[in-house]
Amino acid sequence: MTTSNTNQANSGAAPAGEVDADVRAELTRLRDSIDNIDAAVVHMLAERFKCTQRVGHLKAEHSLPAADPGREAQQINRLRGLAESAKLDPAFAEKLLNFIIAEVIRHHERIADDALNSAAGTPPDPGE
Repeated sequence: MTTSNTNQANSGAAPAGEVDADVRAELTRLRDSIDNIDAAVVHMLAERFKCTQRVGHLKAEHSLPAADPGREAQQINRLRGLAESAKLDPAFAEKLLNFIIAEVIRHHERIADDALNSAAGTPPDPGE
């Protein structure tokens, strides 16, 4: 018996490639939960972007800037606090929100450009 086989026999571990049925069942249960959470996250982001699209149209109608640095700073601080209370790394939460904010600003800029182009009679860029 080799050293690894001896260690395996002593630890009760299954040979490489074999997983105990209880472990496999727990992995499946956890992965199913992860899949459900991922689906919820996607749906929540879709709802969030529906709201931010409406904000973008409102800003365009009233010639407001696409970005609002004050609001963004408030949101980042708020989200960092929420992350801390949820035992999530606040730096990770901030990176995620910054990514989302950048996408929202890009949408708002596109909405504003489309509004300006339609007001000027210019068709929107088909590449957008």
